[in-house]
Formats: sequence, structure tokens, C-alpha cells
Amino acid sequence: MTASIEEADIAIVGAGPAGIAAAACAAESGARVVVVDESPAVGGQIWRPRLGRPPRGAARRWLERLERSGAVVRTGASVVDTYRDDRGLVLRVEAQGGLVELRAHRLLLATGARERFLPFPGWTLPRVVGIGGVQALLKAGMIVRGERAVIAGSGPLLLPVAASLRAAGAHVAFVAEQASPRHVAAFALGLWRRPAALVDAMRYRAGFAGTPYRAGWWAREALGDDVVQRVVLTDGRRTRTVQCDLLCTGYGLVPNLELPRLMGCAIERGAVVVDEAQRTSVPDVWCAGEPTGIGGVDLALLEGQVAGLCAVDRLDEARRFFAPRARLRHMAGAMERAFALRDELRALAAPETIVCRCEDVPARAFDAAWSPRQAKLYTRAGMGPCQGRVCGPALGFLYGWPADVVRTPIAPARLCSLQRAPDPSPLHPP
Repeated sequence: MTASIEEADIAIVGAGPAGIAAAACAAESGARVVVVDESPAVGGQIWRPRLGRPPRGAARRWLERLERSGAVVRTGASVVDTYRDDRGLVLRVEAQGGLVELRAHRLLLATGARERFLPFPGWTLPRVVGIGGVQALLKAGMIVRGERAVIAGSGPLLLPVAASLRAAGAHVAFVAEQASPRHVAAFALGLWRRPAALVDAMRYRAGFAGTPYRAGWWAREALGDDVVQRVVLTDGRRTRTVQCDLLCTGYGLVPNLELPRLMGCAIERGAVVVDEAQRTSVPDVWCAGEPTGIGGVDLALLEGQVAGLCAVDRLDEARRFFAPRARLRHMAGAMERAFALRDELRALAAPETIVCRCEDVPARAFDAAWSPRQAKLYTRAGMGPCQGRVCGPALGFLYGWPADVVRTPIAPARLCSLQRAPDPSPLHPP
């Protein structure tokens, strides 16, 4: 299969808030910017509009700025490989029209994050969905009117999702946050430094007023015949069974690091290492947003602007964002500490509980003394369609295993997209 060639001064992977901000800032400087994103529309999960409704607020302003900037956006396009030759960086992109080799002098990674799921008995039942997943389904028009919903997981996302479910007509029966009441209260009190965030939190909580919100509780087991019908919640001492038609669960976010790791970017504590200009350890490669650490949309926008400006050598202009970026990074650290996962979650899975859903591997098949490589060889965990994107973070939390080696293709690809794979020098040593 012959690949078409597209050239850019700066290629950006990811069209969420960080990628949008970076693209707008770089393109406004006159650089030819090409953005690729595997989603059908720009905005990422956070700015995905509800079906039939235009984007509002900051999302609308940034999307309009992106359109005015002249940046080229390719949606429905997945990066499957990358390499460097004597003319610069190359992304092999599988798009709707076929295979594209996107050549650029500089590359900016804004690959976002995904939900972290932890296995517990019954978590594979139908109608047990991710907290972020149900948010996306609601925006796509999912009907939940009259249904009983329980939310059990961790992180600030629990509040807006509970409010959205209530607004969509669902009966939100219970919201369980695994973090301790002391840690949640300390984090909430710290929001006085960000009045807008505090107002948002209060508004979301008012959106499901009357529903119990309990910190220090988590889902122990989901029960039902062919679909979830009830969930057993616990605080480690007591249990409570709640009837439900929909169980939303998820334990925070993990950065999408497949592409940065493939390129050889330095990774520490599960995030890409960047300098003050958002440069990675790989020459001509910048990174912004959740891959550098989970911090929310406001921090992603600031990092995106810094990265976009610095990628076109406008460091002096980017410096005005350094101080607010530092403040939001401090807040992100406080959030990470407040919602750290408790040790009791490691013991939830029973021996027969499925851990790797793609390959149907139960918990009893794993040995904590293994390495990730051994787990893959002995059980096929991580070798299914998700390529470890679901079970990988779970196994890392359960057994302390580091991330496994990344190989191409880093996204599902057609064989014809790989048949004519080039053989130049890779970005990272073998």
C-alpha cells in the first residue's frame, strides 16, 4: 500500500484542550501546523459537546480560535508508528482515506489520558460502565430517564457525572468515593485558592442534592443475573447493598504514554518528563496536557500554550504562563495525594474475577512474583484488542508491575498499512 505524504512544520498528536491550544498558538505564528486525532471530532472527552448542542464557554472560544489560526486538523486518524530520517520526524498515520506519512520538523504530543479500571467481582456485568464512559454516552444521547444509578470510584469527576445523570432524568442512588473523608475534606478546603473550581464543585453537588455522597466507601461486588441489578458497597467495616440499573465505576485517569514511550521520551512516576518549555528528552519533541501528569483542563490549556509557543521559538512570550502553570501543578499534586488509591482495593478481586477482559484471564492465573513480560507469556494478558490499555494499569496497581514494552503498531491497524513499513533509523535506540 503506497502512503501519501503530508508535510508540516509542526505535527501535533491529540486534539483535546492541550493540542488545540498548542496548535492555535503555533499556527498563529505562521507555522504550518497539522493536528491528528483518532476521534471523529476535535475537543477530546472534556470538550465533546452533547448531541445536537454546539460547544459553549471556553470550548467554543478555543475551537473558534483554532479554526481562525489556519491549523490543519485531521480527525479519525490514528498514529500507528513513528520514525526519524534525514529530513525530520515522520508519523505513520492510518486515516479514513488510507495511510499517510506526516513529515514534520517538530512534533508535539498531547495524547491525553484514559480511565483506570480496577477488577472486582461482577465488574464485567453489562451496565457496569466507566465514569468517563457514561459521561461520553450521555453526550452521545444515551437515555437514562427513570434508571437507578450508582457511582463508585475516585476523583473529582464523580461530581459532574452524578449531576449529569440527575439532569438526564436518572435517579442517582449513591455516590461512593474511595478516598478517606479527611483527605477529601482537606482537598475541598484547599480550593479556596481557586474560587471558580470551588463554585463548580458546589454547583455539581447541588445538581444531585439529596443523594448520599460518602467518602471512604467503594464498590466491593456487583450482582445480577444477566445485567447488574445491585452493588455491594463497603467502608471496610460495614456493607450496604444498593439496587441499581447502572453502575459507574473508575479510579482516576492514567496518561496515554504509548507514543511518548515508543519515541524514547523519559518517563518518571508514570508521566513524561518535560522542561520549563514543555520539551521532552527527545530532540524536537514537546509534550503537553495529561501525558505530563493528570491536572485537568485548565492546566492542559496552559501547558498547550507554552508548548505551542516554544515550538515556534517564542519562549519569552510563553513565560507569562509559567506562574499560573506552577500554581495549577501544585493543585494537581494536592489532588493526586487526596485521591490516592487505598490498599484495600488490591484485595477486591476474587480468584475467579476476570482481570484481563480481552483474553478472559482470571486473578488466580497471576503470580505477584512475575514480571509483566512473564504475565504476558504465561496468560496472554495485555495481548488482546486493547493491548493492555485496560488491564495494564490494573496489573500495575495490583502487583506493582511497571509498564510493558511498547511495540508498533501502537493502535489497531490494517495489515496493508504495515506492509511497506520503512526501514530508517528509529527515534530511539533498539
